[in-house]
Amino acid sequence: MTGQGSSQESRARPGQRRIAQWMRDYARLPGIPDEYVGEDGAPRAAWSRFFDAFAALSPVDIERRFASADRHLREAGVTYRAPGETADRLWPLSHLPLIIDEADWQQLTTGIAQRAQLFEMVLRDLYGEGRLVADGAVPAAAIAGSTEYLRAVCGVKPPGNRYLHFYAADVGRGPDGRWWVLNDRTQAPSGAGYALENRLVLSRAFSSLYKSMNVERVAPFFEAFRDSLRASADRDEPRIGLLTPGAFSETYFEHATLARYLGFLLVEGDDLAVSGDRVHIRTVAGLKRLDVLLRRVDSNFLDPLELDASSHLGVPGLIDVLRKNGVVVANMPGSGVLEARALLGFLPSLCRRLLGENLIMPHIATWWCGQKSAREEVLSRLEDFAIEGAYGRAVPGFSSHGPVLAGELPTAERDRLRQAITDRGIDYVGQELVRLSTTPVWEQGRITPRPFVLRVFAAATPQGWTILPGGFCRIADEPDARAVSMGDGARSADVWVVSDKAVSASTLLPGADTVRIRRIAGVVPSRAADNLFWLGRYLERAEATLRLIRALGTSTRDPIKGASTALHSVERIQRILVTWGATSQATRTNPARVIAEALQSEEKFGSALSLVRSVQRTASSLRERLSPDAWQIITEMVERLALQVDDDDSIVSAAELTLQELASLAGLAQENMNRAAGWRFLDMGRRAERAINTVRFARQFAYDEAGEEDLDVLLTLVDCQITYRSRYLVGPALAPVRDLAVLDPYNPRSVAFQVAALNDHIAALPSLKEHGLIERPQRLAVALQATLTTAEAATLDVKSLFALEQDLLNLADAIGLHYFPHGPNASRPEKLTGLA
Repeated sequence: MTGQGSSQESRARPGQRRIAQWMRDYARLPGIPDEYVGEDGAPRAAWSRFFDAFAALSPVDIERRFASADRHLREAGVTYRAPGETADRLWPLSHLPLIIDEADWQQLTTGIAQRAQLFEMVLRDLYGEGRLVADGAVPAAAIAGSTEYLRAVCGVKPPGNRYLHFYAADVGRGPDGRWWVLNDRTQAPSGAGYALENRLVLSRAFSSLYKSMNVERVAPFFEAFRDSLRASADRDEPRIGLLTPGAFSETYFEHATLARYLGFLLVEGDDLAVSGDRVHIRTVAGLKRLDVLLRRVDSNFLDPLELDASSHLGVPGLIDVLRKNGVVVANMPGSGVLEARALLGFLPSLCRRLLGENLIMPHIATWWCGQKSAREEVLSRLEDFAIEGAYGRAVPGFSSHGPVLAGELPTAERDRLRQAITDRGIDYVGQELVRLSTTPVWEQGRITPRPFVLRVFAAATPQGWTILPGGFCRIADEPDARAVSMGDGARSADVWVVSDKAVSASTLLPGADTVRIRRIAGVVPSRAADNLFWLGRYLERAEATLRLIRALGTSTRDPIKGASTALHSVERIQRILVTWGATSQATRTNPARVIAEALQSEEKFGSALSLVRSVQRTASSLRERLSPDAWQIITEMVERLALQVDDDDSIVSAAELTLQELASLAGLAQENMNRAAGWRFLDMGRRAERAINTVRFARQFAYDEAGEEDLDVLLTLVDCQITYRSRYLVGPALAPVRDLAVLDPYNPRSVAFQVAALNDHIAALPSLKEHGLIERPQRLAVALQATLTTAEAATLDVKSLFALEQDLLNLADAIGLHYFPHGPNASRPEKLTGLA
């Protein structure tokens, strides 16, 4: 035992010495504000504790833990989109946390809470009495110039009696070592969901280190926020939705994460409808009342009737429902007006006026050029300022999405900027150039400083403002960054607020004695049901295509079967793959090319790779409803099929492994999903598609003159070889094979079994009309089941199989039209009476 311990210690010592030397070098870097080095030039105590423990890890162990964090991000599909991009990026997580000690954090939270309360009071006045503008405390132009000032909301008392429910501030350390506010976020602050994911990843990768550092837990913050939204509604058990722009939003993953973590419904504008003085969710069971809407859609897009008429993201009539006190919206529409930089210079005086105290946390010195004295100051030393838009991030007249550094502009461009400020100063602000403080990051195997911005979140509760102990940290890749955006090559970091005392574990799970037991199916928005249905269909299409690929690969290499019969079956399989859009054309001479294209083609919509990507794309719209295990399987399938392979054995092996993963995914759905409407629509999609594909296989390989070889291929495609051989002691015969594949109600791969399952699902779903008549999907399913129950294998032929295929396609379309209406029918899924 002694020898083993000495060996481990000797392995750790080189790593300790190496990291200790790096930190000594780090502390001697030129003096800019830094999180590791305090104002006295010595390392901060919290960071010293961290690196003492970190240095005890061997280099191999460090790299293993970093790799584990990266693997979790990849397998969980943690992604984001940079502004203007259409493809998702893998979430860039820094391997070291940002560490803040308890005393430093307390000073920060006091300033954030004060700022949040100040903004709440300013909003109450701007959309209420308007005394601030009337008394000259704020120029009217500084408010009216913002597109976020919504006249439609003026005079509307916010349901729940609060304008701001959620506030965030971007902060950094200034030259004096104090925290400074860089930006305020009052519209729909993002980043809290990514902060959750960062914590999950890093606390797992460094579990013992995380516990030993006494890191403050984040769950109480989210619990308080959730309880606050619940209390703002006008009934005891409200229904809360998180309004997202949709799967193409830059931060859709975060929306899904928050909805899943908080237990909210993730909804889009098309999921909602106004009825009377209430907002309702369109569900497969009709309209269900929504009480609270946590929005991640900008104010101007919330209601095309009264705001931006071109918006497809909002809910027509939402503003009128607000006037009638029919729904709580967090944050209240119009709250984004406070993000205007034109207001920054007035905040100190507003704080003294409204709160009777000085502003605790300063912001970057800002001059709004809409005032003559400030404009002259900016123009007199333009090269010393960063010029920003007064009401948005972009600077009017310049293509840059961020600030324009006047001192770095060519002379002609600087003169153009000077003239623009002179002509219309109201649109511009000048801000002092302040370098951001830095934090240690792990880069290329060593520790180095990088600038960062910390976003701190505050939630309104009945007890006051509560602050998330941590936050969303963005770290720049460039050492001289003056601003950090996730679209500018930045990475993110977990934020550890550490204490000297032990921190009690906390969770969002309530105590067993505080919750009333409920057994309910839950609410499934029509859009989510639509996506689940198509997820099931894409999964089954991918499986059918992979089975064809495997059968084709096996037929071309089987030395036992005759060449002529094998060639005949190969041609039929290839024709199906061509018809399904998996490959360009059939070929007798080079079936291997067909197999490769059908498996991995990027261009063919019917290839296995394209279908699995369709699965991933559809699943991304259901992130809040899928387990991490399910998403991991989908990610692994895409990665495997995207990895190009050349030899036949590897291609067939990739197809077989992907089929196994599809089976695993089906098992997760069967064993782990609650037997509610969501599961039913997923299973309905699979059953409908499997029935259609099985009939198509039967038409091709169980035709009237089919031989033993073709029938054998059919049994392989529908996975019934073992069943057939256990029932019949002869080779494949036409009638028994047709019966097993099409009519047998006990065979889980047969058409009859799928139709019976569809019938059961449809019968279990609620009727959308209360006229007592059988609705069209059930009418078609019942008729199909009757046809299959009374049919005989001897009477089946290609013509009747084709008619059966058309009936199945009509049933699938009827399900879509009935439960997932679009376009002019989008408002139809509602009961005649009894809105919940």
